[in-house]
Amino acid sequence: MRYQILDIELTKPLPTVATGKQDNGLALILRYGDCTSKAERPIGFVLLPMQPNCSLSEVGLNTLLSKEVGAKLLQEKIRQDLIVCTNTEKFPSLTVAICTKDRPDNVKRCLNSLLNLQLPNINQPAKFEILVVDNAPSDERTHELVKSMASVGYTREPKPGLDFARNRAVQEAKGELLAFLDDDVVVDRQWLRGLQEAWAENPDAGAFTGLVLPYELETEAQIIFEHRGGFRRGFEKIRYQGSSLDGNPLYPCGAGIFGAGCNMAFRREVLLKLGGFDEALDTGKPLPGGGDLDIFYRVIRAGYPLVYEPQYLIYHQHRQEIEKLQHQYWSWGAGFMAFVIKSFQQDVSQRAKLISLILWWFQYQLQQLADSYLGTRILPPSMVWAEIWGGIQGLFGEYQRSQRRVEKIRKANSESSKLPQDTCINAS
Repeated sequence: MRYQILDIELTKPLPTVATGKQDNGLALILRYGDCTSKAERPIGFVLLPMQPNCSLSEVGLNTLLSKEVGAKLLQEKIRQDLIVCTNTEKFPSLTVAICTKDRPDNVKRCLNSLLNLQLPNINQPAKFEILVVDNAPSDERTHELVKSMASVGYTREPKPGLDFARNRAVQEAKGELLAFLDDDVVVDRQWLRGLQEAWAENPDAGAFTGLVLPYELETEAQIIFEHRGGFRRGFEKIRYQGSSLDGNPLYPCGAGIFGAGCNMAFRREVLLKLGGFDEALDTGKPLPGGGDLDIFYRVIRAGYPLVYEPQYLIYHQHRQEIEKLQHQYWSWGAGFMAFVIKSFQQDVSQRAKLISLILWWFQYQLQQLADSYLGTRILPPSMVWAEIWGGIQGLFGEYQRSQRRVEKIRKANSESSKLPQDTCINAS
């Protein structure tokens, strides 16, 4: 099972699109050129099941896209007529951190996409700092890779856990803004411009998130995940701020609406004021989630705006195997409920909303389960059950257990942490 991914610019004549002999559909990334900024903005994403070796003519594609993104296309045309091009010249200094563990091939692919933006012209200085945070590595492969790239920095965080690595990046970064990317992503050619535009329009924001689309749709697991919505949060700019949101009585406790941790950025001073990431979340196998939800929630609760910008776009390589996708759903349930329990303990004023959120979550999962058994949802029942079971484990003490584990990790590394960290910043 495979969906071919096609990038279509809607200001140009529409092509005839076709599936290959091994394709079961097409995934269309739709862009509309911006004549003021010379950038193509993503305005839609369409999953189109098709038989192998089938084609869709220009006329057929036009009919489909008129139905799927016609209103958005008109909105974009009006926006271009009315909005003055955003000035991004005063963009603050930026560090891009990639936190990784034993996946040098992924890191190399991610870095190559970033280097195209960092050094578009070898005669000009780097546009931003890149920092690879090697989290408790078992070998030197990632270090050796980074040493071969002159404009990329490297630091090692010996304590295992994603939020330990993220906090190491907060300590080491030199930029006023600090962007985080997972190692299994590549950035879009307009990724930097998207972040620049989001900041220029919202210089008071404490955090930024962006659109996440699939890097590939080569397996059944990847297609199932994307049909359920993937990591997408839509194609509209959104500014979140304050303690309420029209139409969402659970705001801001349902922190999943804000974006995904694989593509997020913060003002570094905000992270420092908030005490960084909670190291008892995103700890790896026992509790591999919740850290992004927690930091988004704390940014909003501290009074800072959080901005979602679709032009700030990356492509994520989803889990390729059904078993790994099922484990991911378990981890989301566990991480989500661990975040909720932590927030319930520490944010007394939001307890009523958090209780309502727990009840809503279980009702939603049970509805998903019923739809799955009835065949009205593409997600298999086993994955819904995995998320429910993860949520139950997260609800009943996983955060407290993780706090105890993290304390043991800190104690075990207390002696080694007194030694100089293995840190090097390569000169461009």
